[in-house]
Amino acid sequence: MMDAAVRTFARRGYRAASMDEIAELAGVSKPLVYLYLNSKEDLFNAVIRRESAALVAAVTAAVERDAAADRQLWSGLTGFFAHTAEHPDGWAVLHQQARTQGEPFAVEVAAMRAEIVRFVTGLIAAAAKEAGCAGELADREVAGLAHALVGAAESLAEWANARTADGASAFGPSGEGARPTAEEAAGTLMNFAWSGLGRLMRGERWTPA
Repeated sequence: MMDAAVRTFARRGYRAASMDEIAELAGVSKPLVYLYLNSKEDLFNAVIRRESAALVAAVTAAVERDAAADRQLWSGLTGFFAHTAEHPDGWAVLHQQARTQGEPFAVEVAAMRAEIVRFVTGLIAAAAKEAGCAGELADREVAGLAHALVGAAESLAEWANARTADGASAFGPSGEGARPTAEEAAGTLMNFAWSGLGRLMRGERWTPA
């Protein structure tokens, strides 16, 4: 039933999705859906919580704990991109549907995002400590870098999971135009962000001319 709800909400949108459609896709009766969840709002909230928990778990589990700081960050990003690629409907619910429907749905997604940001903040803080510049980076600056990195990852995942009007991947099946793998997407973001972070860890700061 939850899987049917995720698929329906992702592809039809929260407002257009109906409990009848979800029940039919799940192969159960509509009264049975209402027996477990009182309303479409309750069902959507349950979907958001399940998909949020799964995404956070995937990111934290993917991190190579004993690796160097850059490898930890890359592995966590790889886990993020792998999960969003393997669960495109769940990602669509979190990134496109829940965030645009107002409270209480947006609040649930914000809580999930905050948890990921805290996790990434810890990784960047550990990298700063490893580089010997922890004292030079204020907590606010580290948190700002984490927010920027998470936002970039979300944007890249949206691009990588782009679909055509009929629901197919916007990328070709193979070759140069194929959809990027999780490792490639993580590498793209590391090339974008880590070079700058690496210079920052060495005390090289950009300033306006």
